[in-house]
Amino acid sequence: MQRCILIGAGDCNVQKIETKPEDFVIAVDGGYDTCRKYDIVPDLIVGDFDSAQESDMPQIAEIAKIAPDHVVVLPTEKDDTDMALAVAKAYEKGYRNILLYGGCGGARISHTFANIQMMSFYAKKGCSLQMLGDGVRLEILHNASKTLSAAMKGSISVICLSDIAEGVTIQGLKYEYTGALTSDRTLGVSNSFVGKDAMVSVENGTLLLVYERA
Repeated sequence: MQRCILIGAGDCNVQKIETKPEDFVIAVDGGYDTCRKYDIVPDLIVGDFDSAQESDMPQIAEIAKIAPDHVVVLPTEKDDTDMALAVAKAYEKGYRNILLYGGCGGARISHTFANIQMMSFYAKKGCSLQMLGDGVRLEILHNASKTLSAAMKGSISVICLSDIAEGVTIQGLKYEYTGALTSDRTLGVSNSFVGKDAMVSVENGTLLLVYERA
């Protein structure tokens, strides 16, 4: 499945952003500066540019002049975030495997929560989304199952996003579980990989999987 990589303006303290020639890369607002830092040439630039570096704006303006279809300028006042509108562009282009960098952490924690909401929305539309930050990876599991390799290390938290998630099964981790999870209990937080294949599944509901130090 072809992959779309979105690079946002948030903290992006990862060793390397790995892209393949066939990937479609979108720089989201100030994420253009991160692209330059990692020597990545984005296929599309989307944003209202309130978080863009002032030094980047002449280059973005030049790209917009030479290739106007490569830059989407959003209004400052709008009903959605730049990241959500960039993911909408990826979805419109047919991408269902979407990777987000620079979408979690940083001073504006509200945007991290908004990105989780947005990921949940698109997971229900059949998309596979992951968001990566400094030592953390997040993904959504909606009415589905996820097999986890025995090679994985660190911890995983299984957090219920829907009011109730029914038919939850957690196998092969330090703490196994079968039953329901609810959005108002912390059951599922801070589980551990134990060197064997594992699995998390949910029959009816939406779960957030948070991998830390994995």
